[in-house]
Amino acid sequence: MAYLFSWIVLIPFIFSQWNIIPKTKIFDVFFVLNAFVGPMLATYIMIRTLEGKGAWTVFVKGIWKLKVGLKWYLFALIVIPAVIYLGFVMLNGGIPTFKGLTTLFYATYLLHLVEIFFFGGPFPEEIGWRGFALPRMQSKFGSLKATLLLGILWAFWHLPHFLTAAQKGGPGSNISLLYYDLPIFIVLCLAASIILTWVFNSKQGNLFIVMLVHASLNTFGLTQPYLTNPALKESDLSVSLGLGLLALIILIFTKGKLGYKYSSPEVELGNQGNLKQKGA
Repeated sequence: MAYLFSWIVLIPFIFSQWNIIPKTKIFDVFFVLNAFVGPMLATYIMIRTLEGKGAWTVFVKGIWKLKVGLKWYLFALIVIPAVIYLGFVMLNGGIPTFKGLTTLFYATYLLHLVEIFFFGGPFPEEIGWRGFALPRMQSKFGSLKATLLLGILWAFWHLPHFLTAAQKGGPGSNISLLYYDLPIFIVLCLAASIILTWVFNSKQGNLFIVMLVHASLNTFGLTQPYLTNPALKESDLSVSLGLGLLALIILIFTKGKLGYKYSSPEVELGNQGNLKQKGA
């Protein structure tokens, strides 16, 4: 359902990108809606079907557990941008330079973060990916296998985006999107999935902090078009390097368990803080 609903609603946006229908801003709304009518709507249907009418309300209320501790806010807002910037440095071979990045961008950074949190993917996507799918998949496959499988599913859910400017597609793009950009994006999604699973498990299934980490990743990505090095600007390779390094560190220090300590998928989805622990 997540795939089907999202891909159908993206059709008008894709058509406008390719000038099959008039390319106007009005069609951008379909791009924003694709996560809401995909992962989020699919989760709503599944929760209503499996758990009854009131379960969705319980799920949504469970998202807004904001008391996660200062270190997790610092991780989301400081560490995530820092590791992405480290990826810039690694691929650039030194400190990268930016052109056109004004003080206005930094002054409005938190506004961008809030906008992206709700309308740029993190909120509606994570309701489905980490909110609904991950607890069940971890119970069935274990944390690492579930994370990698979900990362692949998450990456390929974005596949139609490669027909649009969102993933450097559209008129004038070429086949390199599929043999170069897509594999890099898959690696990015796998690395991000490892990080998000670890955050989710470390905070006993707190979905808000997962959404905030996802939003921070996307928001700092807004700096990418301002980089002067084309290798950094036109590819997600640098972002994949930074996130991949962090994901590798997490894998090593958690011995691949990603903080998973839970035994039952019968959770109050969205109230993930009430997950039943298996033991110390």
